[in-house]
Amino acid sequence: MIGICPVENGSRFAAIACFAVLTSLPVSASANCADSAGPNVNWSECRKRNLMLDGNDLSGAVMSGADLTSTDLRKSRLEGANLEKAVLGRAMLDGSLAKGANFEKAQGIRSSFVGTDLSGANFTKSEMQRADFTDAILAGAHFEKSELARAIFTGADLNGAVFSFSNLARADLRGAKFQTPIDFTYTYMYRTRIDGVDLSAATGLAQWQIDLACGDQQTKLPAGLNPNPEWPCTDE
Repeated sequence: MIGICPVENGSRFAAIACFAVLTSLPVSASANCADSAGPNVNWSECRKRNLMLDGNDLSGAVMSGADLTSTDLRKSRLEGANLEKAVLGRAMLDGSLAKGANFEKAQGIRSSFVGTDLSGANFTKSEMQRADFTDAILAGAHFEKSELARAIFTGADLNGAVFSFSNLARADLRGAKFQTPIDFTYTYMYRTRIDGVDLSAATGLAQWQIDLACGDQQTKLPAGLNPNPEWPCTDE
């Protein structure tokens, strides 16, 4: 702390004032990887691979940069948890409560979020290729600039979700539910499955995206956009 509060002429009162200021400053909690699972636990940058953590209360936990590869987090509480840049490859979060959780820049290839409540969650710039969001609640979730190739959103609640500038190539949106608009501005939709999906309220869609996607006669599009005459897509 030397030099932060210089004391001139050895003033006792100045020294006391300086000490009071320094001791009142907030001290950031450091990670302790040995701590047991619990609310607000700090596992930042910790290695937590292949663990059975299902059913735990991890609300508000700090797991930024943590390695959670293949870890079982099913039916856990993760509301407000920070998983920024976490590694979640093949991790299982099925049936969990994760409202407002932060997955920004997280790597979740083949991770599973089946039936998870992810309302308002942040997946900006995340890598979620082949992730399974079947029947998940993703109302108001943000996926801007995310890699979502072959991700599964079948039956998911996507009300108000944002996919702008993301990659949804070969992702499956069949059966997805939404009444409020989804933002698809510049979303890459090569062979994205939108069979039977009502996209009439979607925003940001352009004809080139529709021409790349895979729909059918039941797909509903915003005004001014036309189905691809080659629909339905043939299996490859």
